[in-house]
Amino acid sequence: MTKRKVTGSQAVILSLLEEGVDTIFGYPGGAIMPIYDALYDFDKHVEHILTRHEQGAVHAAQGYARVTGKAGVCFVTSGPGATNLITGIADAMIDSTPLVCISGQVASPLLGTDAFQESDVVGISMPITKWNYQITSPEEIPEAIAQAFYIARSGRPGPVLIDITKDAQFAELEFEYKKCRKVRSYVPEPRIDPFKVKEAAEIIDEAKKPMLLFGQGVIIGQAEEELKAFVEKTGIPAAWTLLGLSALPSDHPLNVGMLGMHGNYGPNLLTNEADLIIAVGMRFDDRVTGKVSTYAEKAKIIHLEIDPSEINKIKKADVAVLGNSKKTLKMLTDLVKPNKHDEWLSRFRECDKIENDKIIHNELFPTKPGLTMGEVVRIAGDKTNHEAILVTDVGQHQMIASRYFKFRQPRSNVTSGGLGTMGFGLPASMGAQLGAPDRTVIAVIGDGGFQMTIQELGTIAQNKLPVKIIVLNNNFLGMVRQWQQLFFEKRYSFTELQNPDFITIGKGFGIEGHKVEHREDLDSGIQKMIDHDGPYLLEVVIEKEDNVFPMVPTGASVSDVMLEPNS
Repeated sequence: MTKRKVTGSQAVILSLLEEGVDTIFGYPGGAIMPIYDALYDFDKHVEHILTRHEQGAVHAAQGYARVTGKAGVCFVTSGPGATNLITGIADAMIDSTPLVCISGQVASPLLGTDAFQESDVVGISMPITKWNYQITSPEEIPEAIAQAFYIARSGRPGPVLIDITKDAQFAELEFEYKKCRKVRSYVPEPRIDPFKVKEAAEIIDEAKKPMLLFGQGVIIGQAEEELKAFVEKTGIPAAWTLLGLSALPSDHPLNVGMLGMHGNYGPNLLTNEADLIIAVGMRFDDRVTGKVSTYAEKAKIIHLEIDPSEINKIKKADVAVLGNSKKTLKMLTDLVKPNKHDEWLSRFRECDKIENDKIIHNELFPTKPGLTMGEVVRIAGDKTNHEAILVTDVGQHQMIASRYFKFRQPRSNVTSGGLGTMGFGLPASMGAQLGAPDRTVIAVIGDGGFQMTIQELGTIAQNKLPVKIIVLNNNFLGMVRQWQQLFFEKRYSFTELQNPDFITIGKGFGIEGHKVEHREDLDSGIQKMIDHDGPYLLEVVIEKEDNVFPMVPTGASVSDVMLEPNS
């Protein structure tokens, strides 16, 4: 590549184009103004989405990354602009979402002087980034950005942050870009030990009651087909974590449902009967394990994981197979013997029947007067032929939607898992729609979380993003209220909401919508939303005390899963 003289700001944009960036989310300000000025000349090469808040920018970048597998990119200014990214960066770190965040910074002579809109964003973000770096010289820009993309996307992905002083943006350099292929001391993918794979295969062949748990590592590793081939050859029942959802089709005969606090009855109850747990690309989060000391006590554990720090962190592995799940699953599948576990699988189906009779049927096909979250999700899924991308916020609706929305394609579930960030859903749906413009994106959001980032309706309207937004309104912070009902004697302390007229607010932004309060209007209301050309806001009023079951109480064993209050 021929060298040419450019400003630091131009070098930023040229470097992003070299990395194939086509979409940037951001919010301008004084310290990043030179970069925005440079961006003005490249509007035909890259799309910039002006969000209404920096938190909206980072969550939108997350949504984009989750559906595309690319690194999401966002721009912010110094001080409050940069600190407003922190929640999204922390969310991306715990959920392994690749992001490249670029913040402007005060001029280098002012660093450490408490200058206007100065904050130590590098120090603040250090614990929640995979890597961060402050640039004070324009010559550093190409190499730093190349390294940022390599680190963000490789191995176990995650967020990186580059902070660029204003004088470095104005100064000139001889620009030359070289993509980063290696960073000293950084090993993104550990070497696969074939002897560990062989040892794991032998244990799998001997197991009588094996169970596979798959997480987002399967999706990140693009190992969906390898997972399917493995479970079909071995006949092993497979259950998913919240972020593993959509890695295996919902209707696959060996898919036995969701793990964890509000997961399905069978996977939770039978964990403590299994003689083997095969964990693939998941980290034994506390919401999955419940009381760790009583979790899978009868089972040997085989852990397939790319990040060595996750091995033995929560549960000790009898065999740890390090490496990318796409490679390790293929190696394992080649070695294991064909098998079936029909009798064991039938135990899960028996549990399904119990759960259906006690919970699912009543949630999806209720006879009580009030609308339920489940019936809304069921109808929305059916009307999109189970091919839509589901984006959820955090709370009761998140658990219900994850349980009852069905998936046929990978990368169809976008939610905040590890951090549980309310306000995630609306901006993440924008990024998901931009990342997958040919697919229907449905955002299911609670009335509480919706109001945390409601201003992003302006971004959706300005960019004509055809997101279909369903707000489930019970005038409560529903998940907290459920806990108060079950464990705090119905002492509803500061969880009831006086909500605004959401539909009027949506129309104020230029977004069409309507409100559904009665069952006879629900089907046609959802159909109207789906058919509408452009964004649409559907508010559905649901029962105030509509709860999510099953439920594993905090500190309880997963086998103590509750099917109803006090069960």
